[in-house]
Amino acid sequence: MLRTLFLQAPSFDGFDGGAGSRYQAKREIKSFWFPTWLAQPAALVEGSKLIDAPPAGIGLSEVVAQAKDFDHVVVHTSVPSFKSDVKVIEALKAANPNLLVGMIGAKVAVNAEGSLREGPVVDYVARNEFDFTIKDVADGIALSEIKGISYRTRGGAIVHNDDRPMIENMDALPFVTPVYQRDLRIEDYFIGYLKHPYISIYTGRGCKSRCTFCLWPQTVGGHRYRTRSVEHVIEEIKYAKAAFPQVKEFFFDDDTFTDDAPRAEAIAKELGKLGVTWSCNAKANVPRKTLEKLKDGGLRLLLVGYESGNQQILHNIKKGMRIEVAERFTKDCHDLGITIHGTFILGLPGETTETIRETVEFAKRINPHTIQVSLAAPYPGTYLYNQAVQNGWLDAANAELVDEHGIQIAPLHYPHLSHKQIFDSLEDFYRQFYFRPTKIAAIVGEMVRSTDMMKRRLREGVEFFQFLRERRHAA
Repeated sequence: MLRTLFLQAPSFDGFDGGAGSRYQAKREIKSFWFPTWLAQPAALVEGSKLIDAPPAGIGLSEVVAQAKDFDHVVVHTSVPSFKSDVKVIEALKAANPNLLVGMIGAKVAVNAEGSLREGPVVDYVARNEFDFTIKDVADGIALSEIKGISYRTRGGAIVHNDDRPMIENMDALPFVTPVYQRDLRIEDYFIGYLKHPYISIYTGRGCKSRCTFCLWPQTVGGHRYRTRSVEHVIEEIKYAKAAFPQVKEFFFDDDTFTDDAPRAEAIAKELGKLGVTWSCNAKANVPRKTLEKLKDGGLRLLLVGYESGNQQILHNIKKGMRIEVAERFTKDCHDLGITIHGTFILGLPGETTETIRETVEFAKRINPHTIQVSLAAPYPGTYLYNQAVQNGWLDAANAELVDEHGIQIAPLHYPHLSHKQIFDSLEDFYRQFYFRPTKIAAIVGEMVRSTDMMKRRLREGVEFFQFLRERRHAA
C-alpha cells in the first residue's frame, strides 16, 4: 500500500477552493467549506493523511516538508487554482522525485487529456466519481488496470482507461467525520450564515435538476440522487456529536437534500430525537407540511438557490422554478421561523440591466435573512460553458474565472451587457439589500441580543468592506 497524502494545496490568500466549495473564489466574508470530496477517499485509504492548507494557514514549505514522508499525493484542483496547484506539485517532486501524484476535481474530470498536457508533472487524473479509483491507486494496483483514470506512461504517452461505474450503494462509503477528527481543526472552517463551529457532510450525491451552471452534477456527481440510508446518516451524526461536542450545527451539503421529501422527513425525525441543530440545501418549492416536519426535527436554516427574480432567466438556465412558488415557499419559511440564506447569480444568459434590477427587487421583497451574490461562472463541463463558447460570451482572457488575487471576475459578456456592468452590479445588489433601514435594524437587533453575534457581525462587516475595496482595485 502506498503511503498517501490527500492535499488541498495553498493558493490565493483566503481562497475557498476546497473540495467542498461550489464556487472556488475568495469570498466577500472569509469562509471555508470542509474538504469533503478529499476526506471521502481519505477515509477509504488506511494510514492516509489529509492536509487542507488554506484554512489551516499551511504554506508551501511546510507542505513540501510533510510530503517527503509519502509515496503518493492526491491533489484536489479546480479551474481557478489549477496553475497554482501544478506549481505546488513541481515543488513536491523537486523534493521527492519518486512521488506519484494524481489530481481529482471537476477540472480534471471533464478535461483529463488537457489537464495532463497542461500539467506535465501530474502522473494521473481520476475522472468523475473517484473514491474507489483513488483507493485502487493507493492499494498499489498498476495504473493500467484501474478504471476511471487517465495517466501518463513512462514514455510520456497519455492513456485513458475505461470509466468506472457510479457508486450505487452509498452506505459502502465510510464516514468522513473520523478524517475530520484525525486531520482537521474544525474551528478553522467558517461560513457566515452557519453557527460556528459547524460540520458539513453529504447524505447523498447527484441532483435530478438540470441547472445549466451547476458544477457538481454535470461533472462528478451525476443527475441521479443516490442516497445513504437514514440509519447510516444518523450513525455518523451520533459519532460526530460525540467526537465534536463543541459543534453547534450540522450542514447537509447534498445538492438538494429536500428532493426526497419522505427521506428528509425521516432523517429529521431521528435528528430531533438527538436534539441537534441542522441546516441543508433546498429548492424553493418544499411543501409547507414537509417544512413543518423538518422544523420540528431541528432544522434551523435552508440554503436556497433563487438565482434570479426574472422568470425567463430561470427558464433559460433550466432552473425548473416558478417565481410565485418561490415566494410562497419563502413566506412559509418566514412563518415557521426557518432562516433562509438566499443565493443569487448575476450575468446568466438573458441578463439585462432591467433583469438585474428585477432580481434585486425580488430579493428585497422575499427578504431572506442573508444573501450571497455570485457572478455567473461557466465552468468547463457545464452546459453554460458550452453555450458561452458557442455564442462568443466567453473569451480566453476571462476563462480562469478569478483574478490574480482569487476574486471572482465577471467572465461572461453579452452584446447588450458588458463585463464591467455585470461586475459592478454585484456591489450595488449588496448595498441595496443590506443598507435598508429594516435590514439594518434586524442586524443590529441580532447584535444587541448576543455578544458573540456582535463580535461576528463586526468582523464580517470589516471583511465585507475590505472585499469591496479589493474588487474596486481589481476593476
